[in-house]
Amino acid sequence: MKLYHPTFMIFVFGSNLSGIHGAGAAAYARRHRGAILHVGEGPAGQSYALPTKGINITKIPLSEVQKHVNKFIEFSKDVPQNQFQVTRVGTGLSGFRDEDIAKMFLPVANSESNCFFDTIWQPLLPKDAKFWGTF
Repeated sequence: MKLYHPTFMIFVFGSNLSGIHGAGAAAYARRHRGAILHVGEGPAGQSYALPTKGINITKIPLSEVQKHVNKFIEFSKDVPQNQFQVTRVGTGLSGFRDEDIAKMFLPVANSESNCFFDTIWQPLLPKDAKFWGTF
């Protein structure tokens, strides 16, 4: 397992299983954070691709997104020295609601976690969760 330098926050973005990274946070991750074209899930550079769409950018059910979130959660626990900047995965081009996605991260939405969430999710997560962004 590749470990990351602890002074950098790993950018967690919504991806598709084809790893196209053509728009939104995925394009940013490819251009600026080391995401690799055609790697649709997992760590690369200073980023982590979390699938919210399927192969060929097809829609997938929330239950499948939950499985990918669970994989990410386990990964984040395996590398406690790293910090993760979790974007609003799945709420842009994938079309899911913030309410549906944010609750998937409840196991790591606490003061002990190394995951930080967009402030837009602040009303949706516990008060002791950590956030990034501006109010």
